[in-house]
This record gives sequence, structure tokens and C-alpha cells, in this order.
Amino acid sequence: MGAMSIWHWLILLLVVALVFGTSKLKNIGKDLGGAIQGFKEGMKESSDTQKNDKKDSIENK
Repeated sequence: MGAMSIWHWLILLLVVALVFGTSKLKNIGKDLGGAIQGFKEGMKESSDTQKNDKKDSIENK
């Protein structure tokens, strides 16, 4: 069996496009991209908050 060749992936992509339609796949991709972007922003805000908390605790000592 082994790994899937490029032809297997192309046939799979074609079947998925036929089943779901390209517009629905575009919307799914857009939603997934927005979710990943929101997650990254949340992680950045959390990191910034932790840095500020550490900075405040050092200044208060």
C-alpha cells in the first residue's frame, strides 16, 4: 500500500470538490482561517498579559 501518490490526492480532491462544491469549500477554508487567526491573537494577548503581570510584580517589590 504505502503512501498515497499525487494521483490519489488529485482524485480525492476532485471527489471532495464534487461532493461539497467549491463555494462551500471556500467558506470552510475562510472559517478555518478566521478561527486560526483568532486563536493566534488570543495567544498573543495572553502572552502580553503574562509579561505585564510579571513586570508589575517586579516593580511592586
